[in-house]
Amino acid sequence: MGMPMELNTLIVTKSNEKRVQENLFTLQKDGYRIYPIDIPIEIRRTLEGETRGTALIKKVEWENAKTTITYQFISLNSSN
Repeated sequence: MGMPMELNTLIVTKSNEKRVQENLFTLQKDGYRIYPIDIPIEIRRTLEGETRGTALIKKVEWENAKTTITYQFISLNSSN
């Protein structure tokens, strides 16, 4: 019996992220997902949206068919 798994190379938040510290966030997604750890990846609000910045994923947790990632913003794209 297999376990469905998805490989992600992009963080799509859909505005569901939660701030833990100044530039450290957590995000919970349905299903089991694999993310690269300690490698810069893009963050977007939606899959087709503009890049909000770059982050490093620090932790990936799987529990009850959900994946929780903890990531750190390392650069923010701003329209200012």
